[in-house]
Amino acid sequence: MMINKKIAIIGLGYVGLPLAVEFGKQRETLGFDINQSRILELQSGQDHTLECSPEELRSAVHLRYSANPSDLQAAHVFIVTVPTPVDQANRPDMTPLVRASETVGRALKVGDVVIYESTVYPGATEEVCVPVLEKFSGLKFNTDFFCGYSPERINPGDKVNTLTTIRKITSGSTPAVADEVDALYQGIIKAGTWKASSIKVAEAAKVIENSQRDLNIAFVNELSVIFDRIGIDTLEVLEAAGSKWNFLPFRPGMVGGHCIGVDPYYLTHKAEELGYHPQVILAGRRINDDMARYAAQGIIKRMLQNGIDVARSTVGVMGITFKENCPDIRNSKVADLVKELKGWGVNVVHIGTNR
Repeated sequence: MMINKKIAIIGLGYVGLPLAVEFGKQRETLGFDINQSRILELQSGQDHTLECSPEELRSAVHLRYSANPSDLQAAHVFIVTVPTPVDQANRPDMTPLVRASETVGRALKVGDVVIYESTVYPGATEEVCVPVLEKFSGLKFNTDFFCGYSPERINPGDKVNTLTTIRKITSGSTPAVADEVDALYQGIIKAGTWKASSIKVAEAAKVIENSQRDLNIAFVNELSVIFDRIGIDTLEVLEAAGSKWNFLPFRPGMVGGHCIGVDPYYLTHKAEELGYHPQVILAGRRINDDMARYAAQGIIKRMLQNGIDVARSTVGVMGITFKENCPDIRNSKVADLVKELKGWGVNVVHIGTNR
């Protein structure tokens, strides 16, 4: 049974570390990352992502950290939690996932199980990752080794909705493995699990979660542009509409980070491979990607209206991360805002307590 086997978590970022800590409270767990400085940081009892406190790290008494791939040989369950970014053309960059699969493949043994948590398009686990695992292990999928997919639902900076309090989707490459993967996560997830019928269904469920949020924010962003031209306050309108019980409480803003502003491109990439050009999803992406420029232009407009010499002005920008209470700056739209302001000749000064 999988529940008695040693676990290795591949990638110790926002997703992997909390997972390693929870498993490490109960059973022998290896936290693996190729970044040696990250390993040294965690071994010293610190986490710069602020997802796990020193007390939480100490509570994982069965967890140890390593950047040495040979240490993976002792594991029999591998959980891959590496990033899945996009390139400059907004195409999925599977490099971290492929490299992680190569590393796991070299350590794979008969009977082992590899579970992926990274957000991908439906089919990626079996179409991209499994061939890599087979190539580097010399083993046969669903005969010698097996796979599962259990998408992460981490909300960085959120200390209320944490790993164990969010229901977890699980799946496996065979019915028996699906049951084992589900039982494995039930051991740490207090909110329970939802066992999907296949890996593809689990992959699809995750990618549409973020796509749905992206589209809802795009809708209110577009409303804010319209209402600004009408001359009414967007938040007043939303609060009035929110008096109805089923109105969704989304707010306008700049959509950045490594999930919501990225994951929809994985779904649209797969759709285009299949000959379908998605319209609604990409329209939402265009709106949200343009909001930083729109915000900057609004600032410039108001400066001019107040008689400020834009080219001789200094603007202080408070904050640079993609969301509050989170130190992550990946894909932060604040950078786009600053770039646009500088394009108008503005001297931009970052104001913050962290350096």
